[in-house]
Amino acid sequence: MTEVIALLGSNLAMLIGVMLALWAISIPLKDVSFIDSFWAFGFIFVAGLSFFLTPDGASARKLLLLGLTAIWGLRLGGYLFWRWRKEGPDKRYVALLKQAKPGTEHWHSFKFVFMMQAVLLWIVSLPVQLGQISATPAALGPVAFVGAALALTGIFFESVGDWQMARFKGDPANAGKVMDQGLWRYTRHPNYFGDACVWWGLYLIAAETQVAWAAILGPIILTGLLVKWSGAALLERRMKRSRPEYEDYIARTSSFIPMPPKSGDLS
Repeated sequence: MTEVIALLGSNLAMLIGVMLALWAISIPLKDVSFIDSFWAFGFIFVAGLSFFLTPDGASARKLLLLGLTAIWGLRLGGYLFWRWRKEGPDKRYVALLKQAKPGTEHWHSFKFVFMMQAVLLWIVSLPVQLGQISATPAALGPVAFVGAALALTGIFFESVGDWQMARFKGDPANAGKVMDQGLWRYTRHPNYFGDACVWWGLYLIAAETQVAWAAILGPIILTGLLVKWSGAALLERRMKRSRPEYEDYIARTSSFIPMPPKSGDLS
């Protein structure tokens, strides 16, 4: 238990320190949107820090958790950074900061952007923290291999979905249209579905041990964020207002888990 508390405490303290530095950077920029790319890079930071803070952990499990987190985080973080530089400030954050009283915008962003994301990142990353602690069994078992396959499937869905959407939005002929091709024909949110698969997969890798099964809070919170809170639900409200045909897309397309389109889709 002492090892668990020390690891979790150290990681939380380091995350808060990094978020403080990022908050300071955001003040002269007058934009906090880059935090989305650090959301992905931050998991690599936590996984790497945990790797070095758990010298007695099983090397195969540690390397698998760190490697998959790095592949996922580098791809997603790089994509989100590119999107921020290309598209500018995120409308969600602009709207959030407009809620602050005049003169308190920086304090508002400190509380509701940087510190909130620090805590959420720390909770969601529980599988890659607790999964690296010395525990039994040390060897990777069948559940871990299922988890690795699920995580790789998630990376595929998220990567391909983002690539397809970027190509769609990059074509001027698609302005004002709803993306319903490729993976987006089978789920309205292939990127979010992939994200959830990655973290449930990492949890399965960690959960083989006697300690890390309790890390299930991480993927539960992430799935809630993606489906009900800041992910799909928020995006769909905005799309319904700006794209009248989005209602038809909703009627024929699975909301999250990929499924064949409902009858009536002639594409």
